Amino acid sequence: MDEPTTHPIPVIDTSSGVAVVDASENVSDVPTPSAEGRPTRVETDSLGSREIPADAYWGVHTSRALENFPIAKRPISVYPDLIVALAAVKQAAARANLETGVLEKHKADLIDRACQLIIDGKFHDQFVVGVIQGGAGTSTNMNANEVIANIALELDGRSKGDYSIMHPIDDVNRSQSTNDTYPTAIKIGLTFALGHLLDELALLRDSFAAKGREFRHILKVGRTQLQDAVPMTLGQEFHGFATTLTEDHARLTETKWLLAEINLGATAIGTGITADPGYAAAAVRHLNLITGLNLETAPDLIESTSDAGAFMSFSGSLKRSAIKLSKICNDLRLLSSGPQAGLGEINLPPRQAGSSIMPGKVNPVIPEVVNQVAFSVAGADVTVTMAAEGGQLQLNAFEPVIAHSLLQSITWMAQAFHTLRVNCVDGITANEERLGAMVGSSVGVITALTPHIGYAAAAALAKSALLTGHNVADLVVEAKLMSRDEVTRLLSPARLSGLEAITTSIPIVEAEAIAKAERERAARPE
Repeated sequence: MDEPTTHPIPVIDTSSGVAVVDASENVSDVPTPSAEGRPTRVETDSLGSREIPADAYWGVHTSRALENFPIAKRPISVYPDLIVALAAVKQAAARANLETGVLEKHKADLIDRACQLIIDGKFHDQFVVGVIQGGAGTSTNMNANEVIANIALELDGRSKGDYSIMHPIDDVNRSQSTNDTYPTAIKIGLTFALGHLLDELALLRDSFAAKGREFRHILKVGRTQLQDAVPMTLGQEFHGFATTLTEDHARLTETKWLLAEINLGATAIGTGITADPGYAAAAVRHLNLITGLNLETAPDLIESTSDAGAFMSFSGSLKRSAIKLSKICNDLRLLSSGPQAGLGEINLPPRQAGSSIMPGKVNPVIPEVVNQVAFSVAGADVTVTMAAEGGQLQLNAFEPVIAHSLLQSITWMAQAFHTLRVNCVDGITANEERLGAMVGSSVGVITALTPHIGYAAAAALAKSALLTGHNVADLVVEAKLMSRDEVTRLLSPARLSGLEAITTSIPIVEAEAIAKAERERAARPE
């Protein structure tokens, strides 16, 4: 038999034929354990015997899990990164067991080949246990053990279920426990999924940055506390969105180190019972070669096996990014509100009819769906927090809901980033005429003149502009505080948006001069 070869694992993305998105409409119910009307085989565990569909690669332990946990109605195969990670862990374990001499070469090679098929995208539909399950992930681990064992049996020309030749526990699970393989697979799966998320985030950031360049010369009114503030450019606003996402990309990238420390080799509680003394080091070395990652064995395997703090910190980073993007989507909805009775500064691409009763209405459906993803991610973060707190003594039994919450958050966020970019941001246009009109009538522009006419004069003129509706620049010239050329120069888009410095020494403006200008203006007929 050929020597097993090492293959790096690609990051799974939605463009591949393997990926299955975690969306209810694309996920069928978890298969029932019934084999009625189908050819069967009989498998036995410590609780008794069961009939298993003859064509199933899963076995009796998986069958019991299907019956016990009909909760989420979503199989773990909705997260292909997790399935690939599970196979990588089992492949590394087989190689380490061969290296330490506890598994014969023929069996190790068969397990290795079976795992590689799963890594390459085969047999994912056989990972059928529900994403939510009791038992600290034992059902997921046994589903993997059974599938790998039965693939290996077929590779050896044997029948499924012939566990006297290749046993799911004695061979595939050799030197392992759910308590070290499962959390290790979760961390690897999250790392793979994070790579795709970061790719999508980078593309969305670039889209906002492109709009910032496109809108760089378009002046608009800035707002604080939903009230008119000083002018800026629309380009500055969109560049700010891009900068926010750049920071999020950096913070999420930093979270990779949280997932790099693993407890593979800890077995049941961290003591390494049933594993060869050299197994842990060999397993992590092989796992790094298989995955292309830089994983490290935790310095305290007992602590690492019981503590879920890394998952909680990682979840917090996801929530931070989701909430900040949600705020940006709130801004897009406000800026595009109207189009007649709202701000109406920008136009979002029309994606669908907005009302079943109001003709012509178009709603900001893409930012709205991103908002909802953010709400879900925030809720998932609470779930992860409570699950991390709920662990007891030497193990956290609630890692299945942690894994589901985090993988769902990453999946939904990546898809939200994609749809926001493709179906919204790339097609945004500016209402330049409306923006210009609002800047011209805004009293906020007088802030640019305060270094030259003083705060008191600016405040008086702003009040007059609000009461009369007159243009600020005209009022300044009529009050003989500045010439028309000076006002035009100081209220240029470059200066108003801060792209060009405008501050000089402030001359003294007598209050009486302001009052006199006001009296003269009031005396003139309209």
